[in-house]
Parts: sequence; C-alpha cells; structure tokens
Amino acid sequence: MSKNENDQVFSIFEQMEKYGHEQLIFNYDKTTGLKAIIGIHDTTLGPALGGCRMWNYESEQDAIIDVLRLSRGMTYKCAISNVMCGGGKTVIIGDAKKDKSDELFQALGTFVETLKGRFWTGTDVGTTGLDFVSANKQTKFVNGLPEEFGGSGNSGIITAFGVYKGMKATAKAAFGTDSLKDLTVAIQGLGKVGKVLTQHLLGEGAKVIATDIFEENIIAVKEAHPEVTIVKPDEIFSVKCDIFSPNALGAIINDKTINQLTCKAICGAANNQLAEPRHGDKLHELGILFAPDYVVNAGGLIAVADEFYGFNKERAFKNASLIYDTVGCILEISKKENKPPYAVADLLVDEKLDKVMRLQNKYTVK
Repeated sequence: MSKNENDQVFSIFEQMEKYGHEQLIFNYDKTTGLKAIIGIHDTTLGPALGGCRMWNYESEQDAIIDVLRLSRGMTYKCAISNVMCGGGKTVIIGDAKKDKSDELFQALGTFVETLKGRFWTGTDVGTTGLDFVSANKQTKFVNGLPEEFGGSGNSGIITAFGVYKGMKATAKAAFGTDSLKDLTVAIQGLGKVGKVLTQHLLGEGAKVIATDIFEENIIAVKEAHPEVTIVKPDEIFSVKCDIFSPNALGAIINDKTINQLTCKAICGAANNQLAEPRHGDKLHELGILFAPDYVVNAGGLIAVADEFYGFNKERAFKNASLIYDTVGCILEISKKENKPPYAVADLLVDEKLDKVMRLQNKYTVK
C-alpha cells in the first residue's frame, strides 16, 4: 500500500479487484533501468494481448492505474471484435524521446518470455515496431513487427481505417446518413492514427479542426493538408463541430471538459475516453452520441491478432471494416432501449465472456 497526494491509502489489490484483474506484474532491470508493469486482465478467451506504452508518468500510481484501465479495455476490445484473446497491457515508465535503447527493449523481452505465451505485446503510445524488433531478440511473444520483419506493420493505418468506419456508422445514427461530406470533425491528436484519419476525412469532403501537444505532428499535417485548421490543445473541446474525435490519451471526457463540448457525437481512437462511467451517462443525457472507444479503435488489435494465422492484409482490413456494423448495432440498441452506448457495449461483452466460459466447462479427453 502507498498514500497518494491526498493521504488516501492506495491498495494495489483493491484496484485489481475494482478492475477485475488476474495479474499485475512489476519488472525491473538494473542494467538498463527498465521499469515496466504488465497487466493481465482476463484470459477467458485466450492469451492476454495488448501493446506496450512508454510514458513519463508523474507517479508510479498513475502508471498502475493506466495499465489496469488499458488492459481491462483490451479484454473488452478483443471480445467485441470476436478476437479469441484476453486483455493485457504493458507500460514502461520513462521518456520515449530520451530513455529508449535496444537493450531496454531486450530487457522487456526477457520478462515477457518468462510468461511463456500467457501475454503477447507490441506497439502503443510511445513505442514503435523497431522497439519490438529489439524485444524479439529475447522473446517470440511479440506482435506488430514491421512488415520487413514479418509482422503486420504500422498499426496506426488500420486503426485509423477502423475509426473512419466507426465514424461513418456514428454519423448515420446521429445525422441520418453515413456520409461525412461537409461535416466538421475536431481531431485531438495527430499522431500515427490521427494523421491517417485526417486523410480519410478530407478525402470524403469533411472539414477538419485539429490539435496536438507535439509541434512536429502539427507541422507534418499542415504541410500535407494546409486546409486543416489548427487550434490550441485546450481549445479543441469547445470548438464548434459535428463530431469530436479523441485520438490521444484517455480520460479526456471528464467533469472539466464535458460541458465544453458542442458536438453531436464522439468517435475516436483514444483508449478509455470516459474518465468514469458516469461521464458516459452524462453524454447520453446531453444527447451526445458516444461510440465506445474499444469498439472503434479495434483495427490495430485485429491486425496483430491476424498474425496468429499468418498475416493477410486483405483479411485484416475486411475484418476491421466490420467495426461499422458493430458500432451501428450498439447505437441502434442504445436508441431502442434508451441506454448509454458504453453500457450497451459492456453488456454485450459480459454476455460473450459468460457464454465462452460456459462452453469451456465441458470436459474433453486429453
């Protein structure tokens, strides 16, 4: 146990119980300085699968909460996408611009190897495919390697495609048509997903307002697409738009931001966009359609899971296109039953996990 800044006791086991986790594994390598936490949430469907985030967390407690939330989200993402894997995640405490090394990711690989396939990992915020080329020197349990190394490559491309499909389904529910032409979309985050999503939206005739905390991302998008309007990071919530698309970090729909929103719908790639479930309830009360993030952003997961069968790009994109149907189904049920979309999606996942667990209870001769 530890105490946070408000002198409240922080219990790791209470947090694991809260999120429903099986394991939380702390890994430290003295030689490289690696500090990594692996969260394994639920392995009902299969081995835990989830990327590795590298972030300069303000505290170890922040890192723990992040890995718990992210790994839980992966369980739900796998289940709603019909991927037979459980939810997992790794976070590395460190500055992705300063602290990376080949040896650091090899050290991570040695720890992943100790789990012997119970957990597979790959890229996420702050990490790249080449980082896992390094990890792959010590473990085979990695996904999303660059194509030249036999992997599915840049997950941002197919993730952005899935968000685009999910946004079209969201637009149909919100505006009566899935065309994005002439709609204004406010994009928060112009990283590997946001910049590709921008291309999809502009290609269909949408108007894009965007922001990012990294100047190099803004410069790259403006050079490629001068028509994109750039605003300051704290202004993106209140800009007049039809759809707000969070594509950076999570918990951005919170007490401070929710009343600033002017949009009719929210659809983006960021994980855990709702700071708390009650914020999803509040959006529903306000009449703002929320496309559940773990449904919309499943494209990258679908791609790396396809590697288990021998990666086929056409098959992966075909499966990612089904995000359109899944989002449409969830929003239809939400409207019919007057329930927040996030609650509908969670219920569908819980029902699936229960059914699969019952199937696994049958005795088979070994």
